[in-house]
Amino acid sequence: MMRGGRSFVSSPPAFSNDAKKLLVCTSNTVSVFSTATGFQITSVEGHTALVTSVIVVPAPNPAAKLLCYCWTASLDGTIRYWDFSVPALMKTIDIRLPIFSMVIPSFLDVPSEDSEKHRDLIAYVSIEDTKETQEKPKVLRRQIRKCNLGTSRLVGRLILGETKKPEVLTVSPSGKFFGIRNKCKLHIWKVPDLGSENAAVRKITLHHTKKITVIAFHPTQRIVAAGDVTGRILTWRGFGIRSFAAGNGVVNEKLIDVQEDKPGVRDNDDADSCSTWHWHLAEVNVLSFSSDGAYLYSGGKEGVLVVWQLDTGKKKFLPRIGSPLLYFIDSPDPTLSSISCADNQIHLLKMPSMGILKTISGIKAPCSYSEMYEGLSDGVAFDQTAGLVALRTENYCIQFYSLFDDRGISEVQVCERNHQPGDDVTIMVTSVTLSLDGSVMGTAEVKLAEDGIGGLVCLKFWASGSQNKQFILSTIVYEPHRDAGISAVTFHPSGHMAVSSSFGGDFKVWICSNESTQNDQMHLNSSWTCHAVGSYKKKPMTAAAFSGDGSVLAIAAETLITLWNPYMNVLLAVLGETLTPIVTLSFVGKSDNLVAASHGSKPQLSVWSMSKLSISWSYKLRIEAVAFAVDLSSFAALALLPESSNETTFEGRDGVILLFNAIDPVPTAIWSVRKAKGGALGFLQVNPSSIQEIDIDGKKPEVLLAYMNGDHEYVIFDPYNKDAHEVSMSWKESRAALELKGQEGQFGYASIYGELPEFDMKRRHTPWVPPFPTERPWETIFTGSSHNLPPLTKLCSAFLESLLEKRTATVE
Repeated sequence: MMRGGRSFVSSPPAFSNDAKKLLVCTSNTVSVFSTATGFQITSVEGHTALVTSVIVVPAPNPAAKLLCYCWTASLDGTIRYWDFSVPALMKTIDIRLPIFSMVIPSFLDVPSEDSEKHRDLIAYVSIEDTKETQEKPKVLRRQIRKCNLGTSRLVGRLILGETKKPEVLTVSPSGKFFGIRNKCKLHIWKVPDLGSENAAVRKITLHHTKKITVIAFHPTQRIVAAGDVTGRILTWRGFGIRSFAAGNGVVNEKLIDVQEDKPGVRDNDDADSCSTWHWHLAEVNVLSFSSDGAYLYSGGKEGVLVVWQLDTGKKKFLPRIGSPLLYFIDSPDPTLSSISCADNQIHLLKMPSMGILKTISGIKAPCSYSEMYEGLSDGVAFDQTAGLVALRTENYCIQFYSLFDDRGISEVQVCERNHQPGDDVTIMVTSVTLSLDGSVMGTAEVKLAEDGIGGLVCLKFWASGSQNKQFILSTIVYEPHRDAGISAVTFHPSGHMAVSSSFGGDFKVWICSNESTQNDQMHLNSSWTCHAVGSYKKKPMTAAAFSGDGSVLAIAAETLITLWNPYMNVLLAVLGETLTPIVTLSFVGKSDNLVAASHGSKPQLSVWSMSKLSISWSYKLRIEAVAFAVDLSSFAALALLPESSNETTFEGRDGVILLFNAIDPVPTAIWSVRKAKGGALGFLQVNPSSIQEIDIDGKKPEVLLAYMNGDHEYVIFDPYNKDAHEVSMSWKESRAALELKGQEGQFGYASIYGELPEFDMKRRHTPWVPPFPTERPWETIFTGSSHNLPPLTKLCSAFLESLLEKRTATVE
């Protein structure tokens, strides 16, 4: 199986020493991306639970920047040492306790030559002590501990701190301090000068009146900054001078005996001063000092990166990022940084101008408003031929995501409206549908009424070329079914006809005026018009589907199935009644079988025979999604399990995927899955001409099945190979070649003018060049083919001499 759709922003990423790679924690793996192209190069696999920290081993000297070693920590209780260029596992340390965060300060603190050989490699970890369940209450089992990476063990019973929930450790760029936030307090530890595991670690606490959300240390000075839930940024200067100096015997008596004025410092904290800045409207999630310490970067829920000048408090902005900010990471290259956003995207920034160079786009999270409209679950659409999926996003866009490449391809702005994170939902994209070849898209949106006034329903048709998926708006229809909501939109197999059904009791057939495209170009002049309107006894039309050849249109009129001729708009037949309203209709490939799924108190999955106009078989199942392949007589259904069976039979899994032959009620295969609520299914055709070749246990399948759960994590597998366990892709071109092909730094002609056009073999041949010069040689001297011309010095001597002025006198 091939998995994807994981979060790219669960933990902070890390740059390689040469800043050409970015290491991203993706579930239980670490994905390595190229900063030049934004494509994934390789992945580090071995952890069995979520990876929470990745730390690149810094190069000891500039010549060693090519070294690619890193440490990772995971909730599986292990710390692992990797060579991520291969990738290969070098060492495993099992502390048998879930690790939520890890820092290694000694990597940043450059020791003297005398202490280098006596220095232990010490890591500080934030863990949950699951062993002490009886000795202390559960709320006190989150601890800060020391771990000796050289001896592969925790340091005795030494506990540096205890918290009620796991906290993220933050280390200073100098490697001399690390700290955590704990409600309204900020705990800071000083790393011992000697790297011995028995050296004492001293701690101070700084206080605030609000809950602290993030902290950052200055690279060279004793300055620490913290953001709180109200959007304020506090900066303590001169922290820990008394407490941390006391252990070394160099206490300045004036610091203790003289009561100095400490503006802004609370509860006699060990700091010289504390100042406050306030610009953010909500909590601050990002704080980071620049490498020279002159600027402070901050960000939060507004999706704006703010740059503060530390001495003056002046600021500048990178606005309209479009999503709450989570992490800001500097790279060894001072001109490159990364910023991670809550919409599962990582932007690579050119510093100091803060321009976005590349974007590593993960799959977007499900819309939080999807449950506001019951029955509208068409938020996922599969492009079977291209291996893409179209998803609704919260910023009124449709994201096209490559399932095989596990990366975002493009986004289509459905609603022309500025999206600000945290705004009230006023518009919802309720449905997205793709044509069979993926060249046409239909979307439905609803503008919510305010106090019963101003509601609006829109139906939009979009057109695109088959390659780039850059859709443009073709037609917009306001109130296509009066004031009723749209229940379904489906396309004819040819793509030039569509049907929209409504809860208001009617459906409409739409036709495209421009049915043809040339060279994969968009329908720039296409438009959609209403061809016919139909209804059946004023019943709400809840679902629609075309047959495989497009000759029959099935419309669900609540609990009835009506069959229509889409061209003549003639009612052909009415099938028997189901127990509850039908929400999904699908024809099984090119067969005469129709699948219907109904929800409600008595859900049902039923298969109907069009030749007999009767039901073939049915199950009492709550169906979340149905998928079929164009050329197959089988279909897959995602069914939700009763809550009573989740804990026993299926070990907490809440759904099953059932693979049926349309004429046989006994499923040919069953897979149990998690997070089935809100999930989707789609068959994918394997294109032999695609850039990747897909193998399953050494065999090349013709069709694959993709399951996407409610969190948009997905798995791709061969449903017809019972012995298959792994899906692998071998690229026709190597990853390195693809990486070089997409880099900005191209060579020669391509770096200046782009790629050369294709050579036309049928073009008219140029006339033969005469071997003797004419009176005006410059008119015919360059008319020959370039590979037949003599050297430039011989060819152009007469022409060049006529333009140059000869000097007779020599210059001494």
